Amino acid sequence: MKTHYYLGWFNNFFPETLGGLLQEDITDRKSIAMISSNPSVYEDDGATERSWLDQAGIIFDEYHLINDRVHKEEAQAKIRNASVIFLLGGNILEQNRFLMEYGLSDLIKSSRAVVMGASAGAINMSAKWLCSKTFGFEVEKSSVYSGIGLDHFSVLSHFDLENNIALFQSELSLLSEEIDVYASNKDCAIRVKGDNIDIIGNVFLISNSKIQKLDETL
Repeated sequence: MKTHYYLGWFNNFFPETLGGLLQEDITDRKSIAMISSNPSVYEDDGATERSWLDQAGIIFDEYHLINDRVHKEEAQAKIRNASVIFLLGGNILEQNRFLMEYGLSDLIKSSRAVVMGASAGAINMSAKWLCSKTFGFEVEKSSVYSGIGLDHFSVLSHFDLENNIALFQSELSLLSEEIDVYASNKDCAIRVKGDNIDIIGNVFLISNSKIQKLDETL
């Protein structure tokens, strides 16, 4: 059964509920492949995300950081052999480019590993996402990018949605006519396990141009 975690950002550590779920789901802890969102920046890359896992008591035998210091073939091998794949937070566009350049998307999609993404990583896990000035991108024109497509929906993670609901609803209206959009702020998570979708924290669903706040399921 495939398991995917779409995470926001956590100022401290994982909430207890999320930590408990990860403990249950991550039973194979041989290796974790952490995919950079800033592949040319090396200092402390992944340190924050690793601290979340450490605090939750989820320790791996091997840790592999995949950035442009790692050869393409080696990166692909580490993805194939990973127990957990973690797409790190940071620069969404750079990570999207890196995934394509290194040919990692199809490998991640076919992997039996638990796949996690924080902020930028969660967005790139989704089927499609909107690149817009509204969301802080330095672009003149909004455009839709393809993500890995682990699940058939879009994710907008780690944005101040609660204070800008009308703006986000308007901006995401067109995309939401095509696929559902799950939008969340910090300290939130969406878990997809098999056919079930679980919600932790303040998560909104935008579907067919209508927005609703989802109830937590755990």
